[in-house]
Amino acid sequence: MASLLAICACGLAIAQNVTISKPWARATVQGQKAAGVFMDLSAAVGTRLVSASSPVAAFGQVHTMRMEGDIMKMQALKEGLELPAGKTVELKPGGFHIMLMDLRIPLQKDSTLPLTLVFMDAKGVESRTEITVPVQAMGQAPHTHTSN
Repeated sequence: MASLLAICACGLAIAQNVTISKPWARATVQGQKAAGVFMDLSAAVGTRLVSASSPVAAFGQVHTMRMEGDIMKMQALKEGLELPAGKTVELKPGGFHIMLMDLRIPLQKDSTLPLTLVFMDAKGVESRTEITVPVQAMGQAPHTHTSN
């Protein structure tokens, strides 16, 4: 059975065995067709982030960055992103991230966007979590929230 939990205003959500913190998306300009989404993911037990989607884009992909000669290139992770038990995986510019492709609307600074994350555990059980992601201007540091 799928797990569903909306993110609270403090920027923290918990999916099935996964804590999602510090989500943010990069604002776009008119005509831009893709945007990066970033966050920290911590899994209580080993799992994978297998996909992401949003109504603001035709589709989402989980990406990594890799060097090809002297050029850094994005590459979709077809099997998803491994989330080792007890470790935090940071989705950040220049590293692992979610790309929203074929944007339907520009992402405006200080707005939010809905995002659905799909995780799969070692037994093949999927869980879906819907979060709300704040959109920030280029170069703006993401807001950090701490939960005790």
